Amino acid sequence: MSNLIDDKTPSSSLDCPVVAGKRLIQHIVPRTADVGGIPVNRVLPSRQRRLVGAWCFLDHAGPAVFKGDSAGLRVGPHPHIGLQTFTWMIEGEVLHRDSLGSEQVIRPGQVNLMTAGRGISHTEESVPGESHLHAVQLWIALPEAHRNTEPRFDHYPGLPRWRAQGVELTLLIGEFAGYQAPTLAFSPLVGVDLYSPQATTLSLPLRDDFEYGLLPLAGALTIEDEPFATNELAYLGRGRDSVEVALPEGGRVILVGGEPLEEEVLIWWNFVGHSKVEIAEAQRDWEAGSERFGHIPQYQGERLMPPPLPWKV
Repeated sequence: MSNLIDDKTPSSSLDCPVVAGKRLIQHIVPRTADVGGIPVNRVLPSRQRRLVGAWCFLDHAGPAVFKGDSAGLRVGPHPHIGLQTFTWMIEGEVLHRDSLGSEQVIRPGQVNLMTAGRGISHTEESVPGESHLHAVQLWIALPEAHRNTEPRFDHYPGLPRWRAQGVELTLLIGEFAGYQAPTLAFSPLVGVDLYSPQATTLSLPLRDDFEYGLLPLAGALTIEDEPFATNELAYLGRGRDSVEVALPEGGRVILVGGEPLEEEVLIWWNFVGHSKVEIAEAQRDWEAGSERFGHIPQYQGERLMPPPLPWKV
């Protein structure tokens, strides 16, 4: 029997089924979206999987090469509530600005983390003259107890890096293999980038109370003899203390995981909330130009506006 869980079958279970003594792996195929003029592969959220821990959104942008008169990435002012935006830069440079007055270029090997809390707005633009972009952009849902925390921005130019089993690892957030990242988190999480200069197989230690996902960013991935294409998310669920992964030469994969966030999380446009009411209030405030989301006067361009709410409040 194949270990494939049909990607047309919705599943909210945190535990992948066990068949003939082997825990299955859920395959989640991406859909293509456009962000600021850049095509991205989006694997979270999907009908098959809404969350991995508190990770609620996962875009793989690029690798892209800008040609001719292309300005590269250009995302105008837009708001967020109830989440942290998490950017891991692999190639290229992007300028972040926000309504707190933050202005920060993120470069390869660095993380930008913006905590929206009760409300913030920001912009993202490729640095002038930059011709490449390769990044992973994720959202982390804030637990209900922290959903109205004060907004803030943090930049992490230095993260734990080490080599094991022929693979170069960078710890992006949380704790892994005895290393601890400085990255701010409001719930138990982990994120690890793995790059393999040469083809290799390695064993990754896991926590059996965390749920995990592995996303190949470059090259195919094999997990316990089961292949996964680039941008195809492997959802491992809970209950594992390790997993065996085979990477090709030049392969790169990101591991995300965390303690299951056993709260209702709603995502609409750029808002994450715990009720339709709070999302509707945020949308009305943004549309009205409320001071709740501040301003970014340095950006030359129009604010992004949401589509009509799909429900009545």
